[in-house]
Amino acid sequence: MVLLTGACLTVTFTGRALAQPSATLRKVEPIPARYVRLEPSPFADAMAANRRYLLSLDPERLLHNFYWSAGLEAKKPRYGGWESESIAGHSLGHWLSACSLVVANTGDPAIAAVLDHTLAEMARIQAAEGDGYLGGTTAERGGKEVPGKVIFEEVRRGQIEVTWTLNGGWVPIYTYHKVLAGVIDAHLLAGNERALPIALGLAGYLAGVLAPLSDEQVQTVLSVEHGGILESYAELYAITGDARWLQTAERLRHRAFVDPLLAGRDALAGLHANTQIPKAVGLARFYEMSGRTDHGEAAAFFHKTVVDHHSYVLGGNSEREHFGPPDQLGGTLTTGTCEACNTYNMLKLTRHLYAWSPDGALFDYYERAQLNHILAHQRPDTGQFVYFMPLQAGAKRDYSTPENSFWCCVGSGMESHAKHADSIYWRGADALYVNLFTPSTLDVPNDVKLELSTRYPEQGEVTLRVARPSPSVATLAVRRPGWAQDARIAVNGRVLSAPVQNGYWRVTRAWRAGDTLTVTLPMALRAEPLKGAPDIYAFLSGPLVLAADLGPASQAFDGPAPALLVRSGPTSALASGSGAHRYATVDVLGQRQDLRPFNALYDRRTAVYFQTFTPTAWKAERQDYLASEARRADLARRTIDTFYIGEMQPERDHGLTATAGQPGTFYGRHSRSIPEGAEVSFTMARRPGAAFLRATYWGNDVDREMLIEFDGRQIVVERRPGPSVNDWVTVDYPLPPSDQKRSKVRLIGRRNTSVIYGLALIETPRADA
Repeated sequence: MVLLTGACLTVTFTGRALAQPSATLRKVEPIPARYVRLEPSPFADAMAANRRYLLSLDPERLLHNFYWSAGLEAKKPRYGGWESESIAGHSLGHWLSACSLVVANTGDPAIAAVLDHTLAEMARIQAAEGDGYLGGTTAERGGKEVPGKVIFEEVRRGQIEVTWTLNGGWVPIYTYHKVLAGVIDAHLLAGNERALPIALGLAGYLAGVLAPLSDEQVQTVLSVEHGGILESYAELYAITGDARWLQTAERLRHRAFVDPLLAGRDALAGLHANTQIPKAVGLARFYEMSGRTDHGEAAAFFHKTVVDHHSYVLGGNSEREHFGPPDQLGGTLTTGTCEACNTYNMLKLTRHLYAWSPDGALFDYYERAQLNHILAHQRPDTGQFVYFMPLQAGAKRDYSTPENSFWCCVGSGMESHAKHADSIYWRGADALYVNLFTPSTLDVPNDVKLELSTRYPEQGEVTLRVARPSPSVATLAVRRPGWAQDARIAVNGRVLSAPVQNGYWRVTRAWRAGDTLTVTLPMALRAEPLKGAPDIYAFLSGPLVLAADLGPASQAFDGPAPALLVRSGPTSALASGSGAHRYATVDVLGQRQDLRPFNALYDRRTAVYFQTFTPTAWKAERQDYLASEARRADLARRTIDTFYIGEMQPERDHGLTATAGQPGTFYGRHSRSIPEGAEVSFTMARRPGAAFLRATYWGNDVDREMLIEFDGRQIVVERRPGPSVNDWVTVDYPLPPSDQKRSKVRLIGRRNTSVIYGLALIETPRADA
């Protein structure tokens, strides 16, 4: 039975139990995706490609480590990539959530069957564990790989050691959360009866691990990336009404993250972005369950801070996975921008904020990120995913492989492209909201049926046809995008002067079957500066970010990056091309550049941001600009390996081990300390021929001594004698030739504590170059 009454859409289909405080805090709710059918469009294509990928994966391979941990025979070999490392299991959690989203939308019997089989196997494994534990992470003990459960039991006993890892395990609670969230989604979204008992067992085990710990010990555990574990416990409280889960959720608020937000302070610079965003999602759900207004305000402040001060034109954020200083994105246009997981989680947070206060500006952001980042991060022909969305001019997108990647962004990508139907239509006490212009049919039995037809965003006309009016809703609230100048709305062909409130046209009338509501959105060109770099611009046509097509991804791009002459504003540099959202320009070097929507250039090299010059400035700066671009391109060609030491993923990628010392940050740069007597080891890529190691230090760090060794051979003893310099200092160390593909590097502290802020292995320039 389904009723569109009151503030919420009431659906009775599973054991979702109690309204809790959220019934009064949430003013609108998304209409469940089961009542939404996507019509042909890029969104439907993305979901179809994603469905094919979900069905291609073998859940018994994803469960390999789970069987092994419980002492059961693993039926099939595990996958490669991250699923063969100590983080194994996170992909299963995302896969469970993605399958549940598909079932919730379409009832897909093939997906439902494989989901049910997987949950049955998980219940069997959990029973073999005997205490609610269910996991696939691993750890190393005594030089051997052992089940990751050992870490949880050590934590239970108060044995807690943290760096990027928890007791040497790669983010075990992060992975545990993914599994718990996936099972919760199987209960809430797919209505699978096996799921809730598994979820309660998982939650009970981890709550038991944390129970003996002091609050300070819990905070130490939370200093390691832990995903949205707070959100999951708040959700279990919503499902069961059991106060134990809300009490556990309260302990899982990471104070180092929460306290600055409560004070209204942006303290994000230097922090790992996707460690923080799920915490904000958790705060939002905790607010909905606890009624703690300050926590809701903190989540909203975080969202506004990230969107307004840390985001690129695509709607994504972070460079090399980290936030930088606010409003200072100049110099960050690299191949490591816009991690996909960040945007996946920002859209989850957006939905919470919107439920509390339906403001069209929130869905302006949602649409921007969905069209320009999420759609762009899936390769439409294979369904594979991009980790970073590179904004460096000339960069290409690097896609996952079906069985040997399993990065975090593969997992979140499975979910992102299973939910294109879940946020189009929302319901409040007095209106039905249309937030996204996605071709679709909304059909709520015994209630409203709407047909949304459009070629948006390719074209700007959207038609809503009332196939069956709602007996209880007289107002349709249609989002008027903030970017859309001269937009208009008409009913049955008659243009209305409907009032715009909080970003919505609100049309109230006695709707009849066959009524049509038409929205016209002129797709005007506009420019948007890069935060902190007022002479660098991106261009948008309507909701779509444009990019210059710099050639096939299979061919190298040596630059220089295209720059533009502007005379009367940045858009004056572009002329309309042939077709919608097509523009052309001639860059400062006289080369034609064709711009079209970024999300469609999945197999091309692109430029999204453009340095701009007035004619006078170009005349004065031409030689310096070209020389700078030539140096940049030359250094990029000669750089063999760049090691962002002090960052979690680069340290894992380079196999770093340390006997002592810690990662740190200073002036927005990450670092690693090497105390006297400590040893830090890692590997770096090599090429045949002469090369040198470039190390970055802070100039005031003097009177230090450190030995640098390559492949067992001493290269130098770096003594840092001074004088002090209040700036960054780079030192180059020539290396002996090597035919190896990788070299082992050792840094040994000799006197006082040395600190390194970056390493690069670079080919020596040829004498004739």
